[in-house]
Amino acid sequence: MSETKALAEYVIASRLEEIPEDVHHEARRALVNYVGCAVGGSLHPAIDIAIRALGPFSGKPTAKVLGRSDRLDPLHASLMNGISSHVYDYDDTTPQNYIHPSSPVASALFAYASANPVNGRDFLQAFIVGFEAESRVGNAVFPAHYDAGWHITGTAGVFGAAVAIGRLLGLSVQQMIWAIGLAAT
Repeated sequence: MSETKALAEYVIASRLEEIPEDVHHEARRALVNYVGCAVGGSLHPAIDIAIRALGPFSGKPTAKVLGRSDRLDPLHASLMNGISSHVYDYDDTTPQNYIHPSSPVASALFAYASANPVNGRDFLQAFIVGFEAESRVGNAVFPAHYDAGWHITGTAGVFGAAVAIGRLLGLSVQQMIWAIGLAAT
């Protein structure tokens, strides 16, 4: 079995009630920290610059940017949430691979949830599996990837964001494999 298929099957088969309560607790703590960082960074001039620069490339403005009145398409809202949450570099960090794991996953989830109905349990489940996927990819490529100069949050984070949103969308294993493959490109 390929690593991609194993990851896709894990994400699809995962059930919130089977995840230990201490993981739920830490996930909720990570989300509170993420929201604080995102709202705290939301009015930074870098966000204004990014919104202006990407404006011509934006789609239908259906998603909210945390801490702002702006609505953008979900992809760009996710990006602005990510920039906001990391602009002051106070977001969470995993010391074993230097990833800021919540930012990519939660940024995508909050943008998606601002434009689509999502219940709290599904949101938490998607966050946990996205965080896990990002961490597993990060662990697999660390330290060589980081030592070569890559910002591992971005390169591993895209996998976490993809599987988290894929989980909310109810993708099949094959569709999740495709989502992971697209994230890799």
